[in-house]
Amino acid sequence: MPENTLYEYAVVRLVPRVEREEFINVGIALYCRKYRFANVLFEIDEARVRSLCPDIDMDMIQSHLESFVKICTGAQDGGKLAALDQTERFRWLTANRSTVIQCSAVHPGLCVDPAETLKLLFDKLVL
Repeated sequence: MPENTLYEYAVVRLVPRVEREEFINVGIALYCRKYRFANVLFEIDEARVRSLCPDIDMDMIQSHLESFVKICTGAQDGGKLAALDQTERFRWLTANRSTVIQCSAVHPGLCVDPAETLKLLFDKLVL
């Protein structure tokens, strides 16, 4: 029978105008060491984003979020950061920064299936 295991997650936020500190939740990054699982799900609600910043470059935002996924999953085309070990990648992605893409504090939890938990958190906190 599967047992609960520790996972960590952070909400990925889009901060269109950093000086205003307004943000929109656009994704979830989840890491589970025991299952060697790390992934990011994201979705951009363009209407909500444009309500905060009408002239934002949506292609740039999409590209940055796709890079987040590549780094988190260790994709071969994810650059040097994607070559780090899984823990280092997750810590790098969730480090505090003052940029257009930011993460919340890291939160712990217990799960049986990290992929399912990622989807549940995404549905609850982003959609």
